Amino acid sequence: MRVVSLSLRDFRSYEQTRLTLGDGLTVIAGPNGAGKTNLLEAAYFGCTGRSPRTSNEREVVRFGAPAARVAVHFEDESGRHEITVGFAAGQPKRVRLDGASIERLLDAPGRPLVSVFLPDRLELIKGPPALRRGHVDQLVAALWPPRAQTRRAYAQALAQRNALIGRIRSGLSSESSLLSWDAQLAGHAVRLMEDRDQAVAAIAERCRRISLELGLQAELQVSYRRRSHAVTPEKFAEELRERCAQDVERGFCTHGPHRDELTTRLADRELRAFGSQGQQRVSLLALLLAEREAIAAQRDAPPLMLLDDVLSELDPLRRRALIDLLRSAPGQSVITTTDPDHVPGVDGVDVRWLEVSDGQVLEGALTGAGEVT
Repeated sequence: MRVVSLSLRDFRSYEQTRLTLGDGLTVIAGPNGAGKTNLLEAAYFGCTGRSPRTSNEREVVRFGAPAARVAVHFEDESGRHEITVGFAAGQPKRVRLDGASIERLLDAPGRPLVSVFLPDRLELIKGPPALRRGHVDQLVAALWPPRAQTRRAYAQALAQRNALIGRIRSGLSSESSLLSWDAQLAGHAVRLMEDRDQAVAAIAERCRRISLELGLQAELQVSYRRRSHAVTPEKFAEELRERCAQDVERGFCTHGPHRDELTTRLADRELRAFGSQGQQRVSLLALLLAEREAIAAQRDAPPLMLLDDVLSELDPLRRRALIDLLRSAPGQSVITTTDPDHVPGVDGVDVRWLEVSDGQVLEGALTGAGEVT
C-alpha cells in the first residue's frame, strides 16, 4: 500500500494545496511557522479521521473558512482509492472511502496505517499509564485488526460492572449480582491481556536493536506489566471475587487490564522517571520504528511514518542513523526540517524534496550543499 498524494482545502494555514509523496522518504523543508507541521497533521487527519494535535477539531479549519477537507489518494494491489474527511464546526464529520460514507475510519479495512512523531508525543513516555495502554491497544489493532473488538468488549463489560457496583453501594442490589458480570468481564480481560502480551513481545527485540542503532548507550527495554497473572477466565474471576469488598468500598473495579502498564527502561532504570529528554526522545523514535517493523512483518503494510522536527535535537551521528533507518526500511516516511543540511547522506535520487513557502508547497530538488530549490 502506498499513499500517493494529499489534497487540502481550508485546512489550518492552507487555503488549497496538493502534495505528492515519494515511494520512500519525503522531506518537507521550510522555515519555522511555514506550515510544515500542518501538512503532517493533514496526512494523519486524512488517514484516521482525527487530529494528532488537538481534540478540538474546530482548530483545523482555516480562519475565516466554513469547513476543512482533506483527501488522501492511495493505491494497493486492488488499484487506486480515495479517503475524504470533511469537518465543519457544529456538524457531523463527513468521512468517505471511495465515495461511500463510513462512520468510523479507524475501523475501515484497507485504509493506510499511519504513525506520527510530534514533540509533544513524549507524553507517551512521560505521561500517565492510560496513554501507554491505549497505545498498546492501537498496536494490537494494527497487527491483528479483528482483535480490536476485544478492547471495546472489555470496556463495555467494565462500564456495566462499575454501574452495578454503584447500585450495590446505593443498596439497590447485592454483591452476589456481580458474579455473572465477573465471568463476562474475565473472558474479555484474559483475551485482552494475551493480545497485549503478544504485541509487546513483537516489538521488544526490535526496540533493543533499533535503540542501539540510534546511538543510545543502553538497550531500550519494553515490557507489559500486568496486575493479574491469571491465564484463564476462571482464575481472573476468582481474583475479582477476592477484591469485591474493596471494589464496592471504592466504587469501581480496582483490578484488571485497565490498570496495567507498558514500561520502558534504559539500563534497568525507568525511562519515564530517570531518562533525560534526549534519551526519551530517541527511545520514542525506537519504539515507533520497532512498531512499524513489526506491522510490516505481520501484515506487509508498514504504516506511513510522519516525523516532525525530529532532527533539530539530534546530533549528527543520530541524524545519520535515523535517516539510514528510514531509507532502508520498507514503507514511506515524511520528515520535516528547517535546515536541509540536517538530512544527511541523501543525494536526491531516492528522496522526494518539498519546500513550504508562503502557504504553498513547492516541488524541490536537492542541490549543492543541501539547498532546496
